[in-house]
Amino acid sequence: MTIDEGYIKYVSHWTPGSATHVAAARELDTWRKPLYEAGLIGEYKDLGIGYGNISVRRGSHDLFLISGTQTGNLPVTDERHYSLVTDCDIRNNIVRCSGPIQASSEAMTHAAIYALGDAIGAVVHVHNAELWQRCLGRLPTTDPDIAYGTPDMAHELDRLYRMEGFKDAGIAVLGGHDEGLISFGTTLEEATNRILLTYAGAG
Repeated sequence: MTIDEGYIKYVSHWTPGSATHVAAARELDTWRKPLYEAGLIGEYKDLGIGYGNISVRRGSHDLFLISGTQTGNLPVTDERHYSLVTDCDIRNNIVRCSGPIQASSEAMTHAAIYALGDAIGAVVHVHNAELWQRCLGRLPTTDPDIAYGTPDMAHELDRLYRMEGFKDAGIAVLGGHDEGLISFGTTLEEATNRILLTYAGAG
């Protein structure tokens, strides 16, 4: 396996500042906990690289609150560990965010999923080698030649949503991102449970 995780591939314009959306950050941690406890969010300890992230839409625009970069190792998070993405220019590979920490390297991918429909309220990205292998090609699966966190992945997710069943399944395998799966839902509960139920069913 090649670890291709934790490295920001977009141009990041981060405005450091105090934490906002405190209640939303606490809700994110509530739903992050069972993912962390299952090892679906965590850290490759031998490499010191965190994996997995979670986000929730804020308001009716394209704002969303997402895990900060390299927070996968934390058993508990609070508002200091989340970043508000205020704009994502997929065409030009630019993400703008603000808050106490820089947004996850997956922020571009999360933004691409929110752009698929206004009803999408939350996105979850996890890692698990066995689950990834078991679901590869069985669930909607992205092209293995397309890397995470890139404009190409944004376009690929749009294709999967329109043509390959991602819209109905609400969960997909990232074919070019070893161990990676991603889900969405109208709520954090729905997005999280789509991952947890798939994980439980694969056991």
